[in-house]
Parts: sequence; structure tokens; C-alpha cells
Amino acid sequence: METSDTLTPGLSELLQRGVREAARLLRQARHAVALTGAGISTPSGVPDFRSPDTGLWRHVDPLLVASIWAFRVSPRKFFDWMRPLARTLLQARPNPAHEALAHLEEAGLLRAVITQNIDGLHQKAGSRTVLELHGHIRTATCTRCYRTYPSEAFIPAYLETGEVPRCGCGGILKPDVILLGEDLPRGTYLQAVQEARACDLMLVAGTSLEVAPASELPFIAQRRGVPVIVVNLEPTPLDPLAAVVLHADVALILPILAALALAPQEPSGEPEAE
Repeated sequence: METSDTLTPGLSELLQRGVREAARLLRQARHAVALTGAGISTPSGVPDFRSPDTGLWRHVDPLLVASIWAFRVSPRKFFDWMRPLARTLLQARPNPAHEALAHLEEAGLLRAVITQNIDGLHQKAGSRTVLELHGHIRTATCTRCYRTYPSEAFIPAYLETGEVPRCGCGGILKPDVILLGEDLPRGTYLQAVQEARACDLMLVAGTSLEVAPASELPFIAQRRGVPVIVVNLEPTPLDPLAAVVLHADVALILPILAALALAPQEPSGEPEAE
């Protein structure tokens, strides 16, 4: 049997203590949920939006290329900007952080993953209950007749030629992602709020909690007295209120956390601390 020491090699003592405490809280939870952001997919090669050197907004004004107003006025600008990102998203594969969350769900320690990402990597890793707050690229909807198309029907030609994808009626196909200025999908967001109100632990991974209303979800849980675990390279506004804060790479920490939480526990003769 692996001990906690063998499951946490190379970590500082501070991180080891934090991971062990997070694993203890996760084992005790009966309705744990996770909230993930761009940072969980950057190890898979998917760029985030705000990093100064690699973020998607470093060379463009998002309002001019990725807002619903820009899409309506000049859809070609959106599709020109989106083309390399679409290729990256389609080629990306889940990393150990995605896989760790899928293992936790499979074992019954995690009820749902709420994500701000549009890449579908949680599902590719095996997660079943995934609430995609910002939509996805699996389908697109005609802006004229509202017919929905699977991405396979137009993505290959779009990537090859760069032409704006169109419906049979001539309308433009808008990927089913949420652009700046659009409301989140109401049903999905209400489900996410319900999870935040029902959970007894929230694991926040790879998000700086800068984008509302997704950023409000862990605060909904925390105000109920629910412990929140934050795993993110950079500080977040939630850090002072979180039960455990781990400033580290999610692709390193989440697999260790999952392994500790899922490891058979040797009876100690004493109950775990509350």
C-alpha cells in the first residue's frame, strides 16, 4: 500500500500538508463539485485568455473579435480569429488534471464538474456530469433559421479554406459558444447554481475567478459554510476564505490529490478530525 509520503514526492512540506488536508476534506464530502477554468487546459496546449505572453487577448481587442456585437457586424473577423484556436481545440487531449477529476467522479467522490472551458476535454477524459457554462464547439446554430449542425459538418472545410461556414438557407453558422455580451445558457447556469447550493465541498481548479457570473459560484458555497479548495498557480479573490489553497500546477496537484483521496485508509483507531 502506498503511503501519503510516496504519493507526494517532490512537493514542499507546505504543499504536502495542503494536499493531505484537501484529500481528507474530499473523503469526508458527500456532495463535492468542481469548478474549472482555462488553467486546467493550458497543460493540454490550449491557451488561456489573459496571460501576458501567451493569452488569446494579448494581440487583439476581445470586443472587436469575440463579442456578440462584433460577430453580428463582421462575422469574418471572428472566424479569422477563431480558426487557429479551433484547430488547437480539436487537436487537444486531456491531461492528468482532467483525468484526475474523471477518476474522482467514477469513484463517487465528485458529483459534477462545472467548467468555463469550451474544449470538451473533461468529457474526453471520462467525466460524465459536466456543466459547460460558456458552451462548446461540438455544434453550431444558424443565425437565420436556427437549425443546429454538428461541427463535423462544417469544421473540416472551414479549417481548410477559412470560409465563413453557412447553413443551407444561407445564414451564418455561429458556434454554440458564449461570446462577450451574451448571457450564459440559462438552464446550465441554474444547474450550476443548484450545485453550488447543494454541495458540501467545492474544488476550484485552474481559474483565477475573474469572470462573472461563474466566479460567484464558489462564494455561494463558501457563504453556506462549505469548505472550498483552491488549486491555481496564481492567487484568487477566494484565497482568504478558502479551507485549502494550493498555488501549484493543476496537472501536478490534482492527480496526487485524487490518489490520496482514493487510497485505502489504514484504520487509526481514531476518527478523522472534523
